[in-house]
Amino acid sequence: MCVCSGSHPYHLSLGAALQTHDGEAKTEAWARGLVANFARAPKGGDTDQLRAVAAGECGVALANTYYVARLMRSTKPEDVRDMAALAVVWPNQATWGTHVNVCGAGVIKTAPSKANAVKFLEYLASDPAQAYFADGNNEWPVVKTASVKNPALEKLGPFKADELPVEKWAPNTAAAHKVFDRAGWR
Repeated sequence: MCVCSGSHPYHLSLGAALQTHDGEAKTEAWARGLVANFARAPKGGDTDQLRAVAAGECGVALANTYYVARLMRSTKPEDVRDMAALAVVWPNQATWGTHVNVCGAGVIKTAPSKANAVKFLEYLASDPAQAYFADGNNEWPVVKTASVKNPALEKLGPFKADELPVEKWAPNTAAAHKVFDRAGWR
C-alpha cells in the first residue's frame, strides 16, 4: 500500500466518513490494517502514489481519480507507460459507495458585494461551469445535468458514490486525525 500522509485533508475526510458509517473502533481497525500494509512510509502526493504502483514499489495506492484522469489524458511517454500498469477499483460498491471529496464556497456575512458573490456561486453550480471543471480539471461534476465530454472520466466508468452529506461526517474530522495518529498513519 502506498499513500500520502494520514493528516492530508483527503484522508481526513475519508476517515471522518468511515467513522460516521462504521464507528471509531472499526475505522481504527481499518487504519491499523492499512498501516500494517504500507510498502513505505507515507510521502508525496497522489501522483507519487500512482507512479509507485506503476513502478512496482507497491501493489495498491489510495488516490483521487482526478490524478488518474490527468495521467490518462497525458501524452507524455512516462504517463502513458505508468497508466498501462494501473487499474482503478471503486471501493464500497456493495455498500454505501465510494467516498467523494468535496470542495465548497460560501459568502461571508460582511461581504461588500453579497449579491455579486451569490451570482458567482450560482454560476459555479451551473451546468456550463460544472462541465468546464469536469472537462478541464478531471473532476466529477456535482450537478447531475452537466454535460461532460471528458474521455478519461468516461473511461473510468460509472460508480456508486457515497451520498453521506458533508454536514454528517465533517464533525468527525478531528477524531479521524486522532484515530490515524493512534494507528501510526502519520
